[in-house]
Amino acid sequence: MRLLNPTKYSKSKTDKAGQVFFEKEISEDRRNEALEVLSQWRGSHSYPLHIFKKTMKKYSEGIDSKAIVVQRLKRVPSIIKKLSRSYEGQEGRIKLSRMQDIAGCRSIVKSMKELNKLKDKYAKSKLRHRLVKEYDYVTYPKKDGYRSLHLVYKYESDRERKEYNGLLIELQFRTKLQHLWATAVETTGLFIGQALKLSEGEDSWNDFFSLVSSAFAIMEKCPLVPYVETSKKKMYNLIKQKEKELNIITRMQGWNKSLREFEDLRTDKQKEFFVLELDTIQEKVTITAFSNNEEKKAIDMYSNIEKKIYGKNEYDVVLIGADNIVDLKKAYPNYFADTNEFIKNLKKIIEKSD
Repeated sequence: MRLLNPTKYSKSKTDKAGQVFFEKEISEDRRNEALEVLSQWRGSHSYPLHIFKKTMKKYSEGIDSKAIVVQRLKRVPSIIKKLSRSYEGQEGRIKLSRMQDIAGCRSIVKSMKELNKLKDKYAKSKLRHRLVKEYDYVTYPKKDGYRSLHLVYKYESDRERKEYNGLLIELQFRTKLQHLWATAVETTGLFIGQALKLSEGEDSWNDFFSLVSSAFAIMEKCPLVPYVETSKKKMYNLIKQKEKELNIITRMQGWNKSLREFEDLRTDKQKEFFVLELDTIQEKVTITAFSNNEEKKAIDMYSNIEKKIYGKNEYDVVLIGADNIVDLKKAYPNYFADTNEFIKNLKKIIEKSD
């Protein structure tokens, strides 16, 4: 594995690069220079991310043999958007060098029973890395309906790779139902061209997903989303009404069909990193696979594509680390428009309204 050194650029220069995107006038050369610094900083998280993924996989599969564990480096548009929200006063001012979710691992387990066991496993573990933040969005769901458990660790080692000490890695734990909801939100946002993931879409869509999240929470015997109608009968009727107004099931089924060609996708078992490019105009996904020792090559390709599609909302790209293409599709169904499981659960809710 060829590693990127986090000390290539100082934290001061890294933070200044993050500020460039909010200047009133920015030349293409200056923007590309800032993107290079951002990409270097992001890529330097690869080594600690790999370490945390190995532990998460061990813990998760010890609790749920069918658990899915993947890793990802945050997309440039998402990084800039998060920085932008802080500069606009929507959140506390965030510096690029202190962003907690530049790199993350995600574990998807069967149910709340397994998720709670995994949470306890980490609570009792003797990791040498330091837990700095915990966000329990299951007990306290976000207003938009997002539910998941996040743990933020600071990488610390007194043996090797000390240059990575201090880098932050975010761990996410989701049940299958919570994951279906989150990926349905992202899939819909990509295809209708609205930032639903950031609650910046039309109210009708945001309200629908908030209601469905509360209905899913009822299934899991978990707290409901704040400000959502607590009467189950009214909630189910509203979901049925909004599904009909937005024609959601039919639209999602159409997205599934448009990318069906990837159902038979196969790749070399030795490939562990995947660059996924989504073109919503041509309804096409392009996947480039890389082996473990080609991670630097994958990161470079990821960064270069991001520069090409900068500012073009109809395109998207992400770099994902997964053990195989099956786990990749299960963990990121939004890139394959696979919302069938979400539709099945949505139909169950609609049936209850009757």
